Amino acid sequence: MFIETETTPNPAALKFLPGQPVMASGSREFASPEAAEASPLAQAIFDTGEVVNVFFGADFVSVTAAPGADWGALKPQVIAILLDHFVSEAPLFTAPSGNGITVPPEDEAVVEERPEDAEIIAAINELLETRVRPAVAGDGGDIAYRGFRDGVVYLTLQGSCSGCPSSTATLKHGIEGLLKHYVPEVVEVRAA
Repeated sequence: MFIETETTPNPAALKFLPGQPVMASGSREFASPEAAEASPLAQAIFDTGEVVNVFFGADFVSVTAAPGADWGALKPQVIAILLDHFVSEAPLFTAPSGNGITVPPEDEAVVEERPEDAEIIAAINELLETRVRPAVAGDGGDIAYRGFRDGVVYLTLQGSCSGCPSSTATLKHGIEGLLKHYVPEVVEVRAA
């Protein structure tokens, strides 16, 4: 098995491609060692002690190094952990049990949406799914829709995109411009 790596726009993050599916559907972000307890793979990566974020996409794992971490030493460790996981065909998540570890829902709205905005919301989500999500995944991340109210779209960037220095520009200039062009009711995009 060979694991490719790619740089991302976030200098602290690398994208690892194991050449096989990682998540059957959706994506999952682990922003702390405590959150990583839901996944043996994420927990093993956090156990290196030099990681602040692990993100599972459809066919990649994005890892964000802690400030001051040396990718020269960390990269081989992450590759070894990924190889062990995928070669052994270990489960990605621990089975639900009484220890309280759960996978949280991805669709947490930050605003209460109105039924009369249903068509606008559908158009926004279609653009996010067809135009934005593939581009963001190419950079080792994902985007989560968090709501629409009074012309404002609320989004969360995840994975390597969440801590990227250009994330504000991505939201304000890239995504906001696209949504405003195709959905005239959109007046602004905000990070949620």
